[in-house]
Amino acid sequence: MKNNTIYTRFIKRLLDILLSGIALVVLSPVLVIVAILVRTKLGSPVIFQQKRPGLNEKIFTMKKFRTMTSETDDQGNLLSDEIRLTKFGKILRSTSLDELPELWNIFKGDMSIVGPRPLLVEYLPLYNEEQRQRHLVRPGLTGWAQVNGRNAISWIEKFKLDCQYVNNITFKQDLLIFFLTIKRVFVKEGISSEASVTNEKFEGDE
Repeated sequence: MKNNTIYTRFIKRLLDILLSGIALVVLSPVLVIVAILVRTKLGSPVIFQQKRPGLNEKIFTMKKFRTMTSETDDQGNLLSDEIRLTKFGKILRSTSLDELPELWNIFKGDMSIVGPRPLLVEYLPLYNEEQRQRHLVRPGLTGWAQVNGRNAISWIEKFKLDCQYVNNITFKQDLLIFFLTIKRVFVKEGISSEASVTNEKFEGDE
């Protein structure tokens, strides 16, 4: 891992603070409009919050715009993602507008603009030593796996791409991922997996 370069030690974090701060200001009207629409169409809470492991597996609270309803069955159990994910929620996900609140996570230092996506805390015991390398850097709003298939590729492929990124962090690579992400958002590639409307659960290596 190239963790001792000037870029990884200083410049990358400085760019995260600068760019996320500017984005929060410039996109504030969009954030307000989306928040109002989420409140109107999906109800409260507007922001979905969930614990995720960050740098060195330190747990933080990731924030996203809500994309699902809170519909339950007769026993009070949440209905499946396929039922609770509305057409409006699908639009938020396909345009990545649901990810905008993560800019605050980046500004605070929980995340980076580019890095492996933060996954569920419950996955931590399931990683092998190679897969655990993804936590040697801050998780990202976007990453190498996201521009190479996102939710449409297997977990094994995702972790392989994450490790490739961790072991080859450069400004040029981050810049490439940033612009490829913009392209992927416009063409809406890899939003869902073939097995699920969102993403199938990781259950460890076979």
